[in-house]
Amino acid sequence: MAISQVAVYAHLSVTEIESLGRELDEIRRDVADGLGTRDAGYIRRTIAFQRTLDASARATIGFSRRRGGWLAGTGGLALAKIIENMEIGHNVSHGQWDWMNDPEIHSTSWEWDMAGLSAQWRHSHNYRHHVYTNVLGLDDDIGFGVMRVTRDERWQPGHLLQPLRNLLLAVTFEWGIASQGWYLERKFGRTAAGGTGSARALAAKIARQVAKDYVVFPALSGRRWRRTLAANATANLVRNLWAYTVIACGHFPDGAEKFEPEVMTDESRAHWYLRQMLGTANFDAGPVLAFLSGHLSHQIEHHLFPDLPSNRYPQVAVRVRALCEKYDLPYTTGSLPRQAVLSLRTIHKLALPDRLLTATADDAPETASERRFDATGDTGEHASARGLRTALRLRKTTSLRRGE
Repeated sequence: MAISQVAVYAHLSVTEIESLGRELDEIRRDVADGLGTRDAGYIRRTIAFQRTLDASARATIGFSRRRGGWLAGTGGLALAKIIENMEIGHNVSHGQWDWMNDPEIHSTSWEWDMAGLSAQWRHSHNYRHHVYTNVLGLDDDIGFGVMRVTRDERWQPGHLLQPLRNLLLAVTFEWGIASQGWYLERKFGRTAAGGTGSARALAAKIARQVAKDYVVFPALSGRRWRRTLAANATANLVRNLWAYTVIACGHFPDGAEKFEPEVMTDESRAHWYLRQMLGTANFDAGPVLAFLSGHLSHQIEHHLFPDLPSNRYPQVAVRVRALCEKYDLPYTTGSLPRQAVLSLRTIHKLALPDRLLTATADDAPETASERRFDATGDTGEHASARGLRTALRLRKTTSLRRGE
């Protein structure tokens, strides 16, 4: 089933894990010490570009009379929403730009162009997901509560509808995020979101979002309100599908492992680093694709350093990948289509009962455990290091698609 002994799975001693942790701390320190004017200029230019694109796209939709103009405006608006959601809203809310002390570009003040409240999302995502990444029963992002993505979750007849649920989640992703944030706030108490995300505040945010895209801008278009309404709905749909795809490719493909709750017992920072490296996946991207994904093409680096500016992740990735080679750890990556297909395969496959699946619960491609490496069932510290290294090397061969 899921990993219960991270050190055994990773074939590393406590000393080696602590050494890995110190090297990752050094990477973090080097980047944080080097932040300055160039980085501040990057995020300010990004915000200015996004706002200009949004305004020009809406003007194009409102004033163009040809179908080509509508398509261009709708595409531009979808792009503007993607940039605001991924590269700006997500990353600002992570506190990546708090070091600037700019009251506008700060995690406590930024409200993104999404249905959900940023305050509620910061708790459900920054805390519940990033602290307890892929820990069963603690990370609410494992399948988002509506999908079975590991055999550790018992199959139920309702899972047969999982492909349909997945499609519905992708289409309505912003609403799924909003409802999850609200649900977790109610579950863990109002103070979970810093006391700012009540049901009334969420309702007010939803009302503003609906009014902006589906009432105000269509009304400003006069007799052409239908074109504007359709453009806004299409742009939101495209943004939802893209955001879902990026998130799924970082958490659901083969190689993004799951963990038993006991791994949290006395977990050191170094062990936390290691869990993030084993529990996430990247996809290959050039500068444009990385930008449009909020640099979440570097999901591994993001989970290691969620509050470092996203524009630094490509630089960080070079050093993280080198550490994976040094410590013989898998660095799970692949093309975006490949990671998307693997994610969909897992979601559709696990809609079926386990008796119809071929792999065992310990060596399934979507979820593995340290037991897959030891035929005798010995998962203690004396399990064969040679066998572990061989098995992980085989797994790494399937996950490394770039630079071979």
